[in-house]
Amino acid sequence: MKPRISMVTLGVADLAKSIDFYENGLGFPRMESPPEVAFFTLNGTWLGLYGRKALAEDAMVSAEGSGFNGFALAHNVETEVEVDSVFDQAVAAGATAVKKPQKVFWGGYSGYFKDPDGHLWEVAHNPIFWVGPKDSGI
Repeated sequence: MKPRISMVTLGVADLAKSIDFYENGLGFPRMESPPEVAFFTLNGTWLGLYGRKALAEDAMVSAEGSGFNGFALAHNVETEVEVDSVFDQAVAAGATAVKKPQKVFWGGYSGYFKDPDGHLWEVAHNPIFWVGPKDSGI
């Protein structure tokens, strides 16, 4: 198997609200999608939004869940100023600030927010090395 993550799909409570957050609030480029799902092209992967109950049903697991889900999505940028800018943009779009951007123990600079469904996102600058594919201009 070739290691890769092709798409991350988030189960959401209100598809229209989440589409608005990611498309209009964060500026993610939305692809043409069927009405029950939304796809966004990111640099190197796709983000999918799908109803939480429908996603759980598809995976044959319970849709119930609360608290920390044990993972965070990360958006890496090239400077500390960009971390602040992306973080502020997310909060202005309706995200909940969890940890304001700050210098961190591993030598970088990062902050965390939750999207409207509580999915945890880290916005980070890593001065040691670049994480992920280089920006393709999307």
